[in-house]
Amino acid sequence: MSAKEIEEDQFARDTLERYAGSPARAFQPNLLITNFPQYVHCYAASRKVQVYEGAMFSVAHCEKEQVSILDFKIGSPAAALVVDLCSFLPIRAALLLGMCGGLRRRYKIGEYLVPVASIRGEGTSDFYFPKELPALGNFLMQKAVTEVLEEKKALYHIGITFTTNLRFWEFNDSFVERLKATKAQAIELECATLFMASYRRKFTLGALLLISDLPLNRQDIKTKQSSQFVYDHFMRDHIETGVAVLKKARFMQASSIKGAYHRNKGQSPQ
Repeated sequence: MSAKEIEEDQFARDTLERYAGSPARAFQPNLLITNFPQYVHCYAASRKVQVYEGAMFSVAHCEKEQVSILDFKIGSPAAALVVDLCSFLPIRAALLLGMCGGLRRRYKIGEYLVPVASIRGEGTSDFYFPKELPALGNFLMQKAVTEVLEEKKALYHIGITFTTNLRFWEFNDSFVERLKATKAQAIELECATLFMASYRRKFTLGALLLISDLPLNRQDIKTKQSSQFVYDHFMRDHIETGVAVLKKARFMQASSIKGAYHRNKGQSPQ
């Protein structure tokens, strides 16, 4: 091996290629990220494109649509990593297609939740900013999300999520009491990290969450069977809505609508 010191951008691309099993140059300017390999395979099948499998991620690219979709697995460290790596690519707009546990009685499984902010209960985001800085979704992306949902007349809620690294919390009474005290509308594992990392990297990223369970009700906790029900009935619409959001966001960037980072302003939506 050469003794030449590797630059950060080359290290990021090399790491991404190793983890995704895909050339970095194949990534498109619009990116969907998700926690579920089923989403990648569903998108790839609908567009008739290849799925790449790496050491950690799976990814598919559609050149015609200029969209890539990447499954980064689960948890805030993986969420931080995917932003750190992809921020070195010429990606103009990115959207998380995630799932969350709804924390309001009126919520129903299959409805959408648009997180405007997240409570930083996961710890990973502390590596990017001091604890007192709030984790906010990118304004332009979340505006694009709500505009698309309004156009589709979709059922959705807007609120704050509680991001945690404690996955097996449903039977932890002290954690449940703390969760209720925050008045968060949903709980999930990645949004705070994604919002903080993307803010640090000036990486335009938003989130569209699907309510997959109602975990404060023991009869509505997510199970293997209920998870499959969500995939069967709501996954395809989640994906297509995400693609529409990316297209909307690119047109908003081209129009220099507030919320766009300077490097994205005036960029062609194509």
